[in-house]
Amino acid sequence: MGDSSALYEQYRSSMQKIADVKYASAVLQWDQETYLPSKGSTIRGRQIATLSEIAHRHFTDDKMGVLLQNLNSKDGLNDKEKKNVQLSLYDYNKSKKLSSDFVRKMSEVVNKSFHAWVQARKENSFATFQQPLDEVIALKKQEADLLGYQQHPYNALMNDYDKGLTVAITDKVFADLRPQLSALLDVIKNKPPVDNSFLHQHFPKDIQWQFGIEILKQMHFDFEAGRQDISEHPFTTNFNNDDVRVTTRIDENDLGNMAWSCIHEGGHALYEQGLPASEYGLPLSEYCSLSIHESQSRLWENCVGRGLAFWQHNFPLLKKYFPKQFNGIEIEKFYTGINKVQPSLIRTEADELTYHFHVMIRYEIEKMLIEGSIKTKDIPAYWNEHYEKYLGIKVPDDKRGCLQDVHWSHGSFGYFATYSLGSLYAAQLYAAAGGRDGSLEKQLAAGNNLGLLQWLRQHIHQFGRYYTSEELCKKATGETLNSSYFINYATKKYNQVYPG
Repeated sequence: MGDSSALYEQYRSSMQKIADVKYASAVLQWDQETYLPSKGSTIRGRQIATLSEIAHRHFTDDKMGVLLQNLNSKDGLNDKEKKNVQLSLYDYNKSKKLSSDFVRKMSEVVNKSFHAWVQARKENSFATFQQPLDEVIALKKQEADLLGYQQHPYNALMNDYDKGLTVAITDKVFADLRPQLSALLDVIKNKPPVDNSFLHQHFPKDIQWQFGIEILKQMHFDFEAGRQDISEHPFTTNFNNDDVRVTTRIDENDLGNMAWSCIHEGGHALYEQGLPASEYGLPLSEYCSLSIHESQSRLWENCVGRGLAFWQHNFPLLKKYFPKQFNGIEIEKFYTGINKVQPSLIRTEADELTYHFHVMIRYEIEKMLIEGSIKTKDIPAYWNEHYEKYLGIKVPDDKRGCLQDVHWSHGSFGYFATYSLGSLYAAQLYAAAGGRDGSLEKQLAAGNNLGLLQWLRQHIHQFGRYYTSEELCKKATGETLNSSYFINYATKKYNQVYPG
């Protein structure tokens, strides 16, 4: 027993030192996307690459492998300790397949790609981004080969974001979802259009910012353990559960851009702040999967933040911040307006129904890039063709087309499917938390968001990586992922928004 305990403390100490290096790198990445002067980008890329290489080298050291193998064979560990060791051994064996040189190369190429993406958006030209992106894709193909896979190379990359997720599983989810979404959209097309013009007035930046902070506080985001800033693309990052950063972007002519990105990123941040502090540096201090992470942001953004109950409490507050803009607007009009269904160009601003088509297009592009059936240069044409096919809209330029997401510049291939899966998990979790019987709506209408947060803390946040996505879903809701919860939720909501 004593031997196991001493070895475990050695393991914990080693893992925490590696985490210190990783989170130091994460601070530099956060700064890169918020405050870094443009001339600092080249050296910053080197600094991040060096830290990534150091963390990878320490984790894949043969001594760590021996320690993990030794611990994994020992008795005397409790369930959480065993799970930490098992997950670390899984991560070790996976990481061992990638050399430190490869990790450094990936970090350097991604840094170059990110700054090319920012420049390409300024120039509104995919051509500026094409070559750096091509280098990222070549490395991601190499990574898939190094990690190994069954059936499809894209499976190796998807597994990074949701353990066990595959092309076969995702293709089936989308094949089931697509006709049901199309049927709902067909019904809505024949209803009178919803007016949301009141969201597209002049909303001063500073007042939007203050309102966003107020909403985050109301969600119980802990500002003593986090902060919000402005970035090109809203994101959440953490350095431990007492230091979680969110960002937003503000368009003075579109209130929705900032409001729902604050709620969305706030959902991510609440998850990070709710992970076990006692497990810092170990797998159980990390999120379950990106599908579950996305379930948290989509649950708060859509099930709560686009729900009538939430605005029964918050619409008077919004009117205090913007009395002129919402003069004469009643809550019913506001509620229907914020849930308007209309095919659009930008994924992050899409309604809950058309959103999934944005994800499907990106998923298909990534899958084909990794299997080699299309080339990087083909992305704009494929993108534009399928936006017209699925959503019936013409893409006017690259900035509002294939340059809108930061993910590819980060090398985040295999990520996009988790957005749709997250929405499906969100509807199922929301139902289990009290959305099914109406008790949750009563709490939200009274301005009580704490009950929902406490339910999520108890059923999702506290477990870290102890369970896979499907195991966690079954533990929290009684069954594995079932897309009928989302379809039922959406049908009920949009029958209210588009009655008759």
